[in-house]
Amino acid sequence: MWASGTNGIVLRTTNGGEHWQICATPTGAENLDFRGIQAFNAHTAIVMSSGRGALSRLYKTTDDCRSWRLILTNPDPDGFWDAVKFTIAETERPYRTGVLYGDPVRDEFVEFLTYDFGETWSRSPERVSARPGERMFAASNSALLYGPGVWTLIVTGGASGSRSRTKQYNFQHDPYVPYRFVGGDIPLAFSETAGAFSVATSLAGEAPLRGGSEKWIGGVYGLPVTLVAVGGDFHNPERSKGSAAFTVDGGQHWTASAKPPHGYRSAVVYDGQTKVWITVGPNGTDISTDDGRNWRALFPDTASHEPANADRDWNAISLPFVVGPHGRIGKLRGSAFQR
Repeated sequence: MWASGTNGIVLRTTNGGEHWQICATPTGAENLDFRGIQAFNAHTAIVMSSGRGALSRLYKTTDDCRSWRLILTNPDPDGFWDAVKFTIAETERPYRTGVLYGDPVRDEFVEFLTYDFGETWSRSPERVSARPGERMFAASNSALLYGPGVWTLIVTGGASGSRSRTKQYNFQHDPYVPYRFVGGDIPLAFSETAGAFSVATSLAGEAPLRGGSEKWIGGVYGLPVTLVAVGGDFHNPERSKGSAAFTVDGGQHWTASAKPPHGYRSAVVYDGQTKVWITVGPNGTDISTDDGRNWRALFPDTASHEPANADRDWNAISLPFVVGPHGRIGKLRGSAFQR
């Protein structure tokens, strides 16, 4: 397991989180904010920093994080990177494909692609147009979905409201229909500091491709897929209204949760084994057992046997681990986070 954070910090554990190694800081990254990290195995990982212009970068290690190479620097002076994700295709020669998304530059979201384990990147020729004031949020590296069949979906926020965007062929595979990005508005809180911060799917998105087979989101080919988006206003973390929504058609139409989480939430994941959705934020952790329609606090008020604030002050989650400010790391054990 790998973790990353502010001031160029990267951590690594090989024994389930019992002990954490403090990795070497990439050269020149002492003041960078590492918002996303993607591990290929115990030895190799890519970390992404977020910041204006050249403060957005990608570094890669192949030697257990003893050293790092700078592999990409944001070429857009006004750009800001938000999320990076990888998937794998298993053929005769396995390869890693990856995608990186950033805030709009000249009214279009930025997308970079890689097909060689992140060694080289190129700007995608297909552009996602942005509304005035629309942006993505880099809080947890999870405003982006990227999975088998190499489908991509993003969720946005900002003063113009939230929406999801994905390529039309995820809904309608027609070779005569030009590629274009489609999606629906997400009924979440909206302002410059509000919107959709994270999205997750009930589809096993990390499963590798085999023999060229593909999986599609949005119920295409009859797949019963649910997507859940969470967010709210991080300047008003106690406000629960407009903090979660779900869709069963791949993002064409979204519905607000009838009983939302108890405040702003920055990350959401789906546990396929228990069929439970988990979302975390500064004022608590909530779970849903009905595909995002209703949420309840992970700990009831009577859970006095749990450590103080065990469910609070979390920013991002990658089961079974969760991370928060000031080097805070937790691990889900049954029904509670063990710090």
